[in-house]
Amino acid sequence: MALKECTKKEQANSYELEVNVDGETFGNAVNRVYKKQVKSINIPGFRKGKAPRHVIEKMYGSEVFYEDAMQDCYPDALYEAAKEAGIKIVSVETLEAIEASKEGFSFKANVVVEPEMEINNYLGIEVTKKSTEVTDELVDEEIEKVRDRNSRMVTVDDRAAQNDDVAVIDFEGFVDGEAFEGGKAENYNLKLGSGNFIPGFEEQIVGHKTGEEFTITVKFPDDYQAEELKGMIPAPSPVLLSASKFSSTSCFHEIKAKELPEVDDEFVKDVSDKETLDEYKAELKETVAKRLQDEADKDVDNQISEKLMELLEGEIPEAMYDNQANEMVREFDMRLRSQGLDMKTYMQYMGMDANALKGMYKEEAEKRVKLRLALEAVARKENIEVTEADLDAEYGKMAEAYKMDVDKVKEAVPAESLTEDVKVEKALNLVKDKAVIK
Repeated sequence: MALKECTKKEQANSYELEVNVDGETFGNAVNRVYKKQVKSINIPGFRKGKAPRHVIEKMYGSEVFYEDAMQDCYPDALYEAAKEAGIKIVSVETLEAIEASKEGFSFKANVVVEPEMEINNYLGIEVTKKSTEVTDELVDEEIEKVRDRNSRMVTVDDRAAQNDDVAVIDFEGFVDGEAFEGGKAENYNLKLGSGNFIPGFEEQIVGHKTGEEFTITVKFPDDYQAEELKGMIPAPSPVLLSASKFSSTSCFHEIKAKELPEVDDEFVKDVSDKETLDEYKAELKETVAKRLQDEADKDVDNQISEKLMELLEGEIPEAMYDNQANEMVREFDMRLRSQGLDMKTYMQYMGMDANALKGMYKEEAEKRVKLRLALEAVARKENIEVTEADLDAEYGKMAEAYKMDVDKVKEAVPAESLTEDVKVEKALNLVKDKAVIK
């Protein structure tokens, strides 16, 4: 295979390649196609799938397998041609065969290529690091979270209902004096202040005591949608109800309030392996310190990434964003499958189609593409090299992470691809090392 001609087109990042595929390569492809298709070919005088190639070609023409053989050759031929031309193909817009014979074939391809972007002022990026000071207030917040996880609901009968209580009520709803289907429930547990019911409903329960019967009157909001209240207060006609008042006669059975445990040594023994409150606070302080440090480091990384993307100069083909979004969808599909789900069921459940799902990843896909191009530009300007030792170290990390033999990892991940990844990682580390952190 050989690149005959590479012509840059007027459109940005677009090229036309003319490629020749030699006779031996093409002949091997024709033979592969014959072996695959012969199983379904019937020729008089031969058992199905047993007709010799020359007999089939004599009956159907010598070019009978050419089209499929060319399709078989295109990927490798384009890869080699792009490598020879020093370009990276992002997408193939058109493929056109020029001529084909036993001596080989030639074709033209219009392709979109990865742009060579420019970047400057990437060393000495200024970023601000968040405080990692562990205050007593932060430790107390952690304790409150633990208290909340270990709370219990208890019946309250010495006061009126208030927000954050759970009210156990019977109710029946009426619209213009008529009861409607789905507007009735008994012993319903409603957390007050949750906003689960129509605006105004929960607020009118606050202040009532156990055993009271009372009427609640609310007006359905103008933007009311039945689906949003499904299972809570369904209604027969959102349009009618948006202009009507909904009355509900309620009977108040019980008030449940959250009871938090006392913070003392006994509480500490229940929720940890420590014996005293002071020991527990010291442990929490270390936990909070690590979390704050991780959050601050991640925030610094994000600031550096955002700045690199801002510094990037050049026109990025839309196809690169599209390819990245497709790859993210494939990754998501694999995660679903690992959990025993499938993409079709997921999309039906979420009420979306393939385009909507892909659209979810659009913004993140653009960021990934821009950051990658920025780091590739840095690596190019800094003449960053990747050694065999670098690759061996990376293969070792991957083998350990995936619990695989190193040789198996090398078979699965080509050295050429890994080299580019390591080069980009080195570029990022360089930028981070030179960043000015305030």
